[in-house]
Amino acid sequence: MKTLKLDHELAELVRSGSKKTTWRMYDDKDIHVNDEIELIDKVNPKDTGSWRSLGTAKVDIVAEKRLGEITSADMDRYGSFASREGMLKAYRQYYGAQVTLETPVKMIHFTLSEESSALAKDEGALNLKEAKLYADGGSRGNPGPSASGFAIMNMKGQVVVKKGIYLGLTTNNQAEYQALKLGLEEARAMGVRDIHVYMDSLLVVNQMAGIFKVKNRDLWPIHESIKQIVPVFRRISFTHVPRELNKIADSAVNEALDQAAEAQ
Repeated sequence: MKTLKLDHELAELVRSGSKKTTWRMYDDKDIHVNDEIELIDKVNPKDTGSWRSLGTAKVDIVAEKRLGEITSADMDRYGSFASREGMLKAYRQYYGAQVTLETPVKMIHFTLSEESSALAKDEGALNLKEAKLYADGGSRGNPGPSASGFAIMNMKGQVVVKKGIYLGLTTNNQAEYQALKLGLEEARAMGVRDIHVYMDSLLVVNQMAGIFKVKNRDLWPIHESIKQIVPVFRRISFTHVPRELNKIADSAVNEALDQAAEAQ
């Protein structure tokens, strides 16, 4: 069976279900559509003894292009780089200055087998007593079609659970509050005792911390319902983070919105 080796950060995203792609230059495995492959998590790249199997997957899509032909649509679809310049810089750092815009790269999309996916998530969720919660919400129209998303991570930053939930027609602030509530409920169900919440909504963070008053009456009910959940945890903190540090929760929001739009 062919293998694909993944750096630990990417492997954790695959384990959580939030990543299903990888980019390969100088593909010595000759990966094709329908190939059954084994994914290897290079926990410590310098210590092969730490490497472990993430499970098996089936290759769904293989797209090959020169670096100079990569479009923003490719980057959005396969989600590995934010810009062509960043992509070129990254590959030159890894492979050397011989990489140019004429160098070919393969974009590989795969689906982790159901058995491997279940085992990977069970492994990550086991005995999680302290965790990080990243939550986000979004409304296309404000008010408009809305969704909430959250990611629960262990203290090493490994994603254990990632979910996006379509809400229907609400406002952006309501969607952000719903994301916090849904994430806290999930953490409670998992048995988490200490939870560290991170959101890019300064409003929600400051209102939950008691710095801002809740003046919008539409937010009163959900704010009160979250206050009822807070005492369940032994320790809870709320921290504001820039949007770029909340990308996993944000991606869960957009995935839920896109799926809802496609279903209509």
